[in-house]
Amino acid sequence: MNIKYKIYGIFGFIGVILMSSCQSAGVNSTGSEYMPDMAHSVAYESNVYGYYYNNRWGTEDEFHKMVQPRNPVSGTIARGYAGGLNPYHSASGVAYKANGSVPYYYGDTEAERERATKEIISNPYPITSAGIEKGKLLYNIQCAICHGEKGDGAGYLLRDDGGKYPVQPANFMLDTFINSSNGRYYHAIMYGRNLMGGYADKLSYEERWNVIQYIRSLQALSKKLEYNENTNTLNKADIPYSTVAAKMPAIISVELPKSDTIPIVKEPHDKNSKH
Repeated sequence: MNIKYKIYGIFGFIGVILMSSCQSAGVNSTGSEYMPDMAHSVAYESNVYGYYYNNRWGTEDEFHKMVQPRNPVSGTIARGYAGGLNPYHSASGVAYKANGSVPYYYGDTEAERERATKEIISNPYPITSAGIEKGKLLYNIQCAICHGEKGDGAGYLLRDDGGKYPVQPANFMLDTFINSSNGRYYHAIMYGRNLMGGYADKLSYEERWNVIQYIRSLQALSKKLEYNENTNTLNKADIPYSTVAAKMPAIISVELPKSDTIPIVKEPHDKNSKH
């Protein structure tokens, strides 16, 4: 056979292979895929049934069994629940996860802001030195650029070479803010206010309350009052940790019907420990 025809035959064969491997998907055809593993992961995805016809790592029934939810490994802790039992977690009447997110039942409207201001009174976390220090760190990162390191509304964007700012940030040292409930601050953190955007995606539930505690400590300092884990003369809403610690024996005992009081064994609480 002429060598020329052999070459034509080889190229023709290659052309047929290429054309058949590049079929487009149609009404009754899924088309063809080159290296399907590049498009379909063979790794198992939890709680996702992703079996497809080209899977060669087991039968459809075996794959279905492998992707079913499993019991957690013994000793594991769910995300957001690290930290153990929080004896004061229901002080506000709403149980919440130690370090996780918490539902917020107020909308982003002026009416809802006023409702939150009236209804959210107490900080669910007692005042601690560790909480205030954490709040200071977060405040300086997220808030001080506008509201100022002292909470007086004179942040970097309004002074030095920060340029002009179109709206004056809130001055937390004014009496109207000092006398406001915690709900006014919490709602503003969740949704923002005026030109300020919301910080719900930047601060966790506990961190929001840490920031509010730090703002309260700045307000107390401006009024020559005390706001710490031992004493709070700024308001009646936030509870110093020393008050909570004094009530701990009553909190950690459980009275069961027709039985003696059974104490819950807990580690001793040190007021200087972190929470």
